[in-house]
Amino acid sequence: MLKFIRRLLLLVLVLGAGFWIYRTHQNVKSVMQYDDFVTETLKSHGVSGNRELVLAIIYTETKGKRVDVMQSTESTEKSIETEEDSIHQGITNLTEVLEYANAKNVDVWTGVQAYNFGKAYVDYIAKHGGKNTLPLAETYSKHVVAPSLGNTTGEEYYHITPDSLLFNRGKLYKNGGNIFYAREVRWNMKIVRLFSW
Repeated sequence: MLKFIRRLLLLVLVLGAGFWIYRTHQNVKSVMQYDDFVTETLKSHGVSGNRELVLAIIYTETKGKRVDVMQSTESTEKSIETEEDSIHQGITNLTEVLEYANAKNVDVWTGVQAYNFGKAYVDYIAKHGGKNTLPLAETYSKHVVAPSLGNTTGEEYYHITPDSLLFNRGKLYKNGGNIFYAREVRWNMKIVRLFSW
């Protein structure tokens, strides 16, 4: 009986891993369809070195499966009607926050986190050590982002990832952005690189 249970568990693990690999490859394939346009748009902005970062943001935001592939709507008053509009606006916003982060002498991951939280996060980190950390992101989310969007009670919801489970049992503040955003983008850069075959 114990042997059967072990084999069953092994089979479930193998099938689960196979499904994860297949699904991840399909998601990366969906993201990679925008690779040429991302490259062209970056060149037009004079920042061609951020290609993998932009693709990782697309993977993090939508897996390339929505019109607003970079979730750019919040950073513009213009309407996002095509994937190209989203990429153009997303790269414009990303370039601005990364340049601002550089000017404020904070780490690049603060700039990436600011893509999710807004440019003012760069100023916050500049005043608090110059490096994006989960405790700083959590405090900013709770006390700045969430209240500015209506969550004045600290209401939370679950966001289950390995990082979130280890850090705070998988919780984020409603309307507070994603405190794990920079880490997820960093991890997804590796995923896109590994699965873009």
